[in-house]
Amino acid sequence: MNESQTPPVDDPWKRRFIILFVVTVIIPAFVALWLLRRFGEDVPVDHESAVEHFKYGSTGGEHEMGFPYWIWRALPEVCPQYLPGRGYQSLGMVFERNADGSERDVPVGTSRRRYQGIDRVFVNCAVCHTSTVRVAADQPAQIVLGMPAATFNMKGFEEFFFRCAADPKFSKEYILPEIERQGGQLDLLDRLLVYPVAIAIMRDRVLALAGRFDWVFRQHEWGPGRVDTFNSAKVIFNFPMAHLDPREFDAPADFPSIWQQRQRKEPREMQLHWDGNNTTVEERNKSAAFGTGTTPPTIDLARIRRVEDWLLDARPPAFDRFFAIDRQLAARGAALYKQYCAACHGASGSDFSGEHVGRVVPLAEIGTDRRRLDSYTYTLAVNQATLYAGYPWRFTHFQKTHGYANMPLDGLWLRAPYLHNGSVPSLRDLLEPAAKRPPVFHRGNDLYDPVRVGFVSDQPQVDGRPLFRFDTRLPGNANSGHEGRAYGTELTAADKAALVEFLKTF
Repeated sequence: MNESQTPPVDDPWKRRFIILFVVTVIIPAFVALWLLRRFGEDVPVDHESAVEHFKYGSTGGEHEMGFPYWIWRALPEVCPQYLPGRGYQSLGMVFERNADGSERDVPVGTSRRRYQGIDRVFVNCAVCHTSTVRVAADQPAQIVLGMPAATFNMKGFEEFFFRCAADPKFSKEYILPEIERQGGQLDLLDRLLVYPVAIAIMRDRVLALAGRFDWVFRQHEWGPGRVDTFNSAKVIFNFPMAHLDPREFDAPADFPSIWQQRQRKEPREMQLHWDGNNTTVEERNKSAAFGTGTTPPTIDLARIRRVEDWLLDARPPAFDRFFAIDRQLAARGAALYKQYCAACHGASGSDFSGEHVGRVVPLAEIGTDRRRLDSYTYTLAVNQATLYAGYPWRFTHFQKTHGYANMPLDGLWLRAPYLHNGSVPSLRDLLEPAAKRPPVFHRGNDLYDPVRVGFVSDQPQVDGRPLFRFDTRLPGNANSGHEGRAYGTELTAADKAALVEFLKTF
């Protein structure tokens, strides 16, 4: 071998440099990319159908309030003592069936999003605006979208999580084994790090919320189908809840129906919410989204817009899809409706024209329970004007009113119980003076009474499940008002029967 063929001398410094570069640059870069992919995702589960999106689509609330999916699944088994029965079903949440007949893993009104390395679950609009109807005790329940969530116990839902978070079993030692029992195949990182940390964070967050919502525990039970909307809103603005006027509390109101939103904004804007405190559908919707866990930075406007677009022309199912209508009697009731009701509630269930439709009637005139009105204060209205400050959609339309708004009556048969606080079980009862309306009845049944037009309310339980005993003598529950000659409560029994029959056509 000549000198020109001598192999190059191995440079130890070059080898060290390469090793150092791999250790300090290449490997960390790969780790950073893996961590970014693992924990940097923000991907909601989307649905092609607008109907499926309404039921399961995201509003953005999973970012701040979302429960890790497997924690959500595990908690009813970890803390069953804080539920009235088995699972979220016992709170009146609605579960659909899969094609094989099995129950879906999450109820209607919940959405999923992959965020910060975890599949998260939280509620969306449908949780308050979906329920079921049974035409007979031995018939299956039929799901109706857009109607008030007549079986959903919102207060019980909140208190379940607050109480469970304060329980020693809200810990990895109890939750992780339950996740494994249910088939949650967590990977090694999830088992050893992600879920233990998530459990600790969720416990702290829920307990912090429980401290801010401790006023809820001091209120009378709301019962299914109702929520104290604006006292909950005051928490956002750090109102001193313990020092507010007691007359602002015990102010639950029924969940409203949400069909045919286009006609509430065209040709003229109606006063929205029970007290008419806003006239803009889109602003009302963004306000409602706070109830699904959103905040100004996290609200998912594009996906909320999908819901808004669908609701513009969504229509309630017709009464005669489920029950028969006496058309001759209804024709007689049409004239009575035109005389007593049309000016305030619209020409029909699809024609909202009328001089006073969507306008506030002073409390002294309508005479219904004032608690919901008093809970929405001028101070709250002023604070709401600061929401979304700096955004093009800053709130500008909230206002304090002094009465309740006349609502259109689309899908009226599905909106029982009646009045803003749900204190009258049926339409037939609403046509009686307050003194003759039931002082006590039961809420939460989805079995329908097509004669009186309302859910069956004289049974204390259904299928072994206790129903909520609604007492109209408690604060916020008064069934007074909407009575007198102008409201049809002085009609003859025959005329009342005809009027109710016509209202079934809505």
